[in-house]
Amino acid sequence: MRLGDFDSIYGAFAAAARRWPERPMLNVLEGTARIYDIDAGEIPYGEALARVNALALGFAVAGYGPGMRVALLLENRPVFFLTWLALNRLGASVVPVNPDLRAAELEYLIGHAEPALIVAIPARAEELRAAARAAGITLSVIAPDEAPPAPRPGAEVADLAEGPAREAAVLYTSGTTGQPKGCVLSNAYFFESGDWYANLGGIAALTEDGERMITPLPIFHMNAMACSFTVMIAVGGCLTAVDRFHPRSWWDDVRDARATCLHYLGVMPSMLMGAPESAADRAHSVRFGFGAGVDPKLQADFEARFGFPLVEAWAMTETGAGAAISAHTEDRLVGQACLGRPTDAVQIRITDDTGADVPLGDPGELLIRRSGANPRLGFFTCYYKNPQATAEAWEGEYFHTGDIVRQDADGNMFFVDRKKNVIRRSGENIAAVEVESVLMRHPDITAAGVAPVPDPLRGDEVFACLTVADPAPEKAQEIARWALTQMAYYKVPGYIAFVDALPLTATQKIQRAALKTLAADLLAAGKAHDTTALKTRQVA
Repeated sequence: MRLGDFDSIYGAFAAAARRWPERPMLNVLEGTARIYDIDAGEIPYGEALARVNALALGFAVAGYGPGMRVALLLENRPVFFLTWLALNRLGASVVPVNPDLRAAELEYLIGHAEPALIVAIPARAEELRAAARAAGITLSVIAPDEAPPAPRPGAEVADLAEGPAREAAVLYTSGTTGQPKGCVLSNAYFFESGDWYANLGGIAALTEDGERMITPLPIFHMNAMACSFTVMIAVGGCLTAVDRFHPRSWWDDVRDARATCLHYLGVMPSMLMGAPESAADRAHSVRFGFGAGVDPKLQADFEARFGFPLVEAWAMTETGAGAAISAHTEDRLVGQACLGRPTDAVQIRITDDTGADVPLGDPGELLIRRSGANPRLGFFTCYYKNPQATAEAWEGEYFHTGDIVRQDADGNMFFVDRKKNVIRRSGENIAAVEVESVLMRHPDITAAGVAPVPDPLRGDEVFACLTVADPAPEKAQEIARWALTQMAYYKVPGYIAFVDALPLTATQKIQRAALKTLAADLLAAGKAHDTTALKTRQVA
């Protein structure tokens, strides 16, 4: 089934439900059900359609419709997808909320996105109400089983485009020069992603015979929404979204889900390879894994041990599958951090800092666009409230990714580094500027500089150089505990060093390269306070 033949995500889903009413659409494993206190088991397409239509009626009666946004903090529960589809039927949009966000981050997101309503798990309701008040937004926060109240006055904030161009979601990405940017994503964005994946072929080929996908990735990210969910609708498959990645029970989850394919991030294969070998390592029905960031030194051994290939891919929230690259062919280069070869559907440039194309084989920034008359087909619509950033990203009608890559004579692409000042920890992109901004709210901190330091398991760890009035040893622990109340746990510094001053330019901006060197030197010299033990997911 081609998603692009429909006007909305709901329309495509409803067609799938009419075609495959008895097939399972969503699946909740016993472990996930216990953690979330919800029912375990499968939800067939036909039942899902009835539930979505009932939810849509409730929202419609309350007055929700085009131009409005509803924020969703529902973790990896099936009700996230059902609520999204219901609102999509009405022409409304959703703003997925990362449940790891805390006070300062929630205040910013709510104030920036201006939702008409928030639907959230009850344990987070008061925190969200407080954040909305701090942002100056008067709205209601309800549980997913509550009847929606009327939307707040003046809630029509989204552009009123029609059909495939209509806004379906706003996803927030880590900014590199300030607060996160809100990526406006249309129905067409999700169609392109689902259809691209469904037709990928090669070792990642999917059929309409009843695929079953399992993902531990958060469903408020682009991957789960635009790839996992939409492709299962396209092929009439079943999606199992677990609450998170549990290394010890992962293969039990895979077997219980009867998964034929799975999604991963680079840290997952490393953890799984660290477990003792077992006769049950190949006791599963997985044909391929799809993800990014696997340790090249482990890829071949992982595939040999567990019996299926890992398809490495590249995309961004902004690009969607409008310009995705993946190593899904039989001749892929295993264990070489290879992203595959761009297809004829995309055009790329690899440029230096002056914007000139680099010689073949040299590293440079990846610029990418869709081939044909519409270079932005399948990409995000814009950065909400930030036309300047949108224009800068599309300078020269190529999207500037900020990723440094190189390409060999055969067209293979290799990831080299990130041009942007982003720390990547366990698959999460963390903007140093955002963390610094939150840290500066602490009354004892007079200056803050954040940089990445290597972590053998997570890729990067957050290192903070701080100037404080009283640099007592216990101050680092106190600051880290405070930071856990203000931002997602993974953004909190895992190492804190107290310094006399930060390396600054003549215009008083942080010298990022010098700060990164300073952080590495302080860590190597044992002059940093280790706060990594405090960095655990906060449970409401």
